[in-house]
Amino acid sequence: MADLIVKAAVKEALDDMNVASDFYDALDDEVAELLDDAARRAEENDRKTVQPRDL
Repeated sequence: MADLIVKAAVKEALDDMNVASDFYDALDDEVAELLDDAARRAEENDRKTVQPRDL
């Protein structure tokens, strides 16, 4: 799967914090899981459109 997050945006959002290099991979995995869950919920409700309520 492609990277789902933008490292520069993450670094900017965390302001003055240092970010470990493996943090990005872990965050990307979490986002992928969140998207999979949202897609599953939309599918279970007979929709092809993922909506905020699926989060």
